[in-house]
Amino acid sequence: MLFNLLQAVDTTAIAPAATASQEMNFSLIEMAVKGGWLMIVLLLLSIMAIYIFGNKWWMIRKAGKIDKNFMKDIHDMIYEGKIKSALALCQKYDSPIARLVEKGIERIGRPLPDIQAAVENMGNVEVARLEKGLPMLATIAGGAPMIGFLGTVTGMIEAFFRMSTAGNNIDITLLSGGIYEAMVTTVGGLFVGIIAYFGYNYLTSQISNLVFKMESTTIEFIDMLHEPAGR
Repeated sequence: MLFNLLQAVDTTAIAPAATASQEMNFSLIEMAVKGGWLMIVLLLLSIMAIYIFGNKWWMIRKAGKIDKNFMKDIHDMIYEGKIKSALALCQKYDSPIARLVEKGIERIGRPLPDIQAAVENMGNVEVARLEKGLPMLATIAGGAPMIGFLGTVTGMIEAFFRMSTAGNNIDITLLSGGIYEAMVTTVGGLFVGIIAYFGYNYLTSQISNLVFKMESTTIEFIDMLHEPAGR
């Protein structure tokens, strides 16, 4: 009899715990849906951030691919008078570095300041092309948490509105919906903002490295054109 009593007590204690465990096992999609309409905005922003990051990452990765002997080959071709071959080698690579050198080769025969100015102008165009889309990523990084906080404010307003209209019949269920929306949108906004922020800084550092290579190549090319005058 004592054993049956203990078994009944254990069953009674375990049942609420099992029920609570089942109630807590909800998916992220269900949580996002309960966050309200602002979660749709955050979803769109996250898709935009992922697209911009992937597109720019691939562009930067492809832009940095060039043969390590590229400048040596250009040097040899120019001093052998093979200008067309040098241009063809530049056109072989889809890289800002190759386009800078190509622009400079096309200006060979003109004064060196004109060649340098043409190369630098081309460099500015290439940098602007690489940085295109980054302001939007930065905007998402800063705007997504603000949208999340907006959801927090609207959710709390809804919760207090329900409390004020309930009179003396205040129930926790009247507040839970608004508070739930407030917390979910905050988490969603911070999540999207953090991803966009780290993605923006990573792309910025990669572009800075590529710009440094472009500047080094420009200096090397201009020095190359100065060589005949020193002979």
